[in-house]
Amino acid sequence: MALEITQYLLAAQSPDAKIRNEAETALGQFREQNLPGFLLSLSVELSSDGKPTESRRLAGIVLKNSLDAKEAATKGNLAQQWVAIDISFKSQIKNSLLNTLGSSVREASHTAAQVIAKIASIEVPKKEWPELVGLLLSNMTQPDTPVLLKQATLEALGYICEEISDEDLVQEEVNAVLTAVIQGMNVSEQNSDVRLAATRALYNALNFARTNFGNEIERNYIMKVICDAALANEIEIRKAAFECLVSIASTYYEILEPYMQKIFELTSNAVKADEEAVALQALEFWSSICDEELDIQDNELPESGNSNPPHSQFIQKALSTLVPMLLETLLKQDEDQDQEDGIWNLAMAGGTCLGLVAKVVGDLVVPLVMPFVEANISMSDWRSREAATFAFGSILDGPTMEKLLPMVNAGLDFMLNAMKDENGHVKDTTAWTLSRIFELMHLPASGFSVVTPSNFQKILVVLLEGLKDAPHIAEKVCGAIYFLALGYEDAGPTSSLMTPFLPDIFSTLIATAERTDSSDSKLRSSAYEALNQVVRCSNLPETSQIIYRLLPAIMSKLEQTINLQIVSSDDREKQGDLQASLCGVLQVIIQKLSSADDTKPIILQAADQIMVLFLNVFACRSSTVHEEAMLAIGALAYATGPDFEKYMQEFYKVLEMGLQNFEEYQVCAISVGVVGDICRALDGKILPYCDGIMTHLLKDLSSSELDRLVKPPIFSCFGDIALAIGEHFEKYVTYAVPMMQGASELCARIDTNDEDMVDYGNQLRRSIFEAYSGILQGFKNAKAELMLPHAPHLLQFIELVAKDQQRDESVTKAAVAVLGDLADALGSNLKMMIKDSAFCTELLGECLVSGDDQLKETATWTQGMIGRAFSVCG
Repeated sequence: MALEITQYLLAAQSPDAKIRNEAETALGQFREQNLPGFLLSLSVELSSDGKPTESRRLAGIVLKNSLDAKEAATKGNLAQQWVAIDISFKSQIKNSLLNTLGSSVREASHTAAQVIAKIASIEVPKKEWPELVGLLLSNMTQPDTPVLLKQATLEALGYICEEISDEDLVQEEVNAVLTAVIQGMNVSEQNSDVRLAATRALYNALNFARTNFGNEIERNYIMKVICDAALANEIEIRKAAFECLVSIASTYYEILEPYMQKIFELTSNAVKADEEAVALQALEFWSSICDEELDIQDNELPESGNSNPPHSQFIQKALSTLVPMLLETLLKQDEDQDQEDGIWNLAMAGGTCLGLVAKVVGDLVVPLVMPFVEANISMSDWRSREAATFAFGSILDGPTMEKLLPMVNAGLDFMLNAMKDENGHVKDTTAWTLSRIFELMHLPASGFSVVTPSNFQKILVVLLEGLKDAPHIAEKVCGAIYFLALGYEDAGPTSSLMTPFLPDIFSTLIATAERTDSSDSKLRSSAYEALNQVVRCSNLPETSQIIYRLLPAIMSKLEQTINLQIVSSDDREKQGDLQASLCGVLQVIIQKLSSADDTKPIILQAADQIMVLFLNVFACRSSTVHEEAMLAIGALAYATGPDFEKYMQEFYKVLEMGLQNFEEYQVCAISVGVVGDICRALDGKILPYCDGIMTHLLKDLSSSELDRLVKPPIFSCFGDIALAIGEHFEKYVTYAVPMMQGASELCARIDTNDEDMVDYGNQLRRSIFEAYSGILQGFKNAKAELMLPHAPHLLQFIELVAKDQQRDESVTKAAVAVLGDLADALGSNLKMMIKDSAFCTELLGECLVSGDDQLKETATWTQGMIGRAFSVCG
C-alpha cells in the first residue's frame, strides 16, 4: 500500500538543515524497512497531478536512482532488489508510471518515460513485461490521443531502445516501434514537440533497424523522413535529424550510396547557413564517414575476399567540394576559443574533419588545401592567418612524407616567425602546428626530419621564448618541446643536438611550471611532462652531469611542497597536483640515471633522502599523488635492488593502504605493480612481508567492490612473488591456484561480441599464464611435484586458448611460455598428460612459423623443454 510521503519529500528540500536531515532520515528508513511500499509511494506521488511540482520532481529522481546507478556493481544490486519485489507491487508501480505518461505536467511525464525505460532494462532481457511495447504503441494508434501522451510515449520508446539490446525485441516489435516513430516524425505531424520526441526516439532505435535498412523500400522511406526532418522549421528537430544521419553513417555505411548527393546538399547548406548546433552535427556526419573509411582501410587485406563492408570512397568522390566547405568553416572562429578547455565550435569541428579527410585521402588533399594556406597566411585579418595555420597543421597526418617534407621545410621558418604574431589566436594555433610538425615530421632515426643542425638553435630559441607567452600558448609550446625531444628517443648520437641547450631548457620549463598567472594546473603539468621527455630522450653519456644537477633541485621543490601552508581545499588540490608532477619528474630521473652503471651510484647515494620525501607525500590525500609516488618508488626499488630492504618496514604501511584502496582502484592497481617491482628487487628478502601482501591480494580478488581491471595484475603479481620466494610459496598454493582456476573458467564464458570484455579476457588469460609461469619456475628446483595435481587443469586452459583463433598475440606468447615452464618443472611427469594432445604440436607449429621473432624463440625453447621431458622418460 502506498503511503502519503508528500511532506517528507518537500521537507527534504528545505533550506533548514535540521528539517532536511530529519526528512532524509525518515525517507531512508522507509526505504530500508519496506522497499516495495517505498517505490510504490514514490510512483503514486509522481503520478498525482494534484501534488506539488517539487515533491513530484524529487519522487521521480529518487525512483530513478532506486533502479539505476553509474557504478556497475551498484546497478546490479539495484536490479536484484527490483527483481525480488512481489509481482503485485511491481504491477502497481508500472501501471502508475504508464498512467503518468499522460500527465499534463510535462516534467512528470518525461520522468515517467525515463523510469519506465529503467524498469524495461531489467525486465525486457528476462522476457518479463512482454506487453510493454504493445501498451506504448496503443497510445500512438488510438484516435484522439492527447499530444502530451504521444510525446511522452515516444520518449519512453526512445529511452527503452537506449537501455536494452537489439536482441531483446523480436522483429515484429521492432517494425511496430519504427512505424510509430516514423509516423511521429512525418511532416504531416502538426505538433513540433511530438516530432522532436519521435526524431530523438529514432536515433536510439536505429541499432534495432538492421533488417529494415536491408529492405530498399523501407530504407528509402526512413531516409526520406530523416532528410525531411533535417529541413524542419525547428532547430532542435533539424539537429536531431542530423544526429540520426551521423549514427547511420557509422551503423549503415554500406547502404548510403544512393542518398549521398542529397545528404551532401543538406550538410553543405547546414554548415554554410544554419545555426551552429545544427552545423556541428552536419560536420560530424562527414567526420563519421571518415572514421568508417579509415576503419575499412585499416582492415583491408592484401588478398581479396575479405568480409569488410565495401569501400565506397565517399570522401574521395566528394573531395573537390567537401574540402572548400571545410576550409570555409575555419574562418568562423570564436574570439575566446583559446581561453577555454574543451570548447567546440564550427572552426574546431571543421579542422578536425579536415584532419580526418587528410588521413583518408593522403596526398590528394594537399593541392586542395595549400592554395587556401598561401592566400590567407599573410592576410591583415587575424582570422585569415589563424585559419591558414590551422589548415596547414590539420593536413600533416595522412599525406606521404615525400609530399609534405618540401612544403614543411619551406614553411617552417615562416611558422617560427609567426610565433611573434601580434594576435594571440594566431600564436596559439602556430604553437599547435609546430607541435604537430615535430610529432609527425621529426623522425631522425627514420632519416626524415625538418629539424637540422642549422635550424635547431632558432627552433629552440623561439620555443623557449614562447614559454613566456600567455598560458594557453605556453601550454602548446610545451607540447612542441615534448615532441622535439621525443624525436631523438632512438636517434643515437644525433640527440647531442639538444645537449648544449639542456640547462636552459630545464630552467625555462621549471620557471614555466612555477608561473602564477595560469588559472589552472594544466600549464604546470604540460611543462613537467615536457621536462620528463627531455630527460628521458637525452643522450646520457653527454648529459649525466646536467641531469645530476637537476635531481637535488627537484627534490628541494618536492620538500617545499610538504611544508606548504594549506588554508583551503583549493590549496590542497594545488599541493597535490604539484607533488604528483614532481614525483613524476623524480621517477624519470631515477630511471634515466639508474639505466647505466656509470650513473647509477648517483641514485644510490641520494636514495635515502628520496625515499623519505616519497613517504612524506603519502600524507597528502590525493589519489594522483599516491599513484605517482608509488610509480616512483617502483623505479627506486628497481634502481636500489636488494638495498631497498631497509625501506620496507616503513614503506609496507603505505603499500598496505594502497592494496586496500578499492575506491581509487588505479592506486590499488599501481600498488599491485609495485609489489612486482619490489619482488624483482629483493628476491627472497620479500618473504617476511608475503603473508600480509598475499592476504590483501586474495581479498582484492574476492571483492565485488574492486574494479575488475585490477584483477589481472594481481594474478601476474602471484607469479612475481612465487619467483622471488621460490619453494616458500607452497603455503599460498591452496589459496592462489583455485582463484586462478576460477578465473580461467570465467575466461571461457566471456561475451565475444563485447570488445571491452574481449580485451579484459585477454588481459586475464595472459596474467593467469604469467602466474603459473612464476609458480612453476619458483618450484622447479625443490617442490615441482606440488603443481602435478594442477597440471591437467592448466593444460585444459592452454588448449582452450589455443583453439581461440581471435586470441591476442601476447596471450599466445604467455601460453607457449607456460607450456615450456610446465615441461621444464615437471619433466617426465608431463609425458602421460600430453602424449595424445595434438593442440601442443599445433600451437607450437603455428608459433614456429610466426613473423614474431620473440614468439618463435619462445616456441623453440618450449619445444626443446617438451622434447627433453619425453627423452628423460625414455
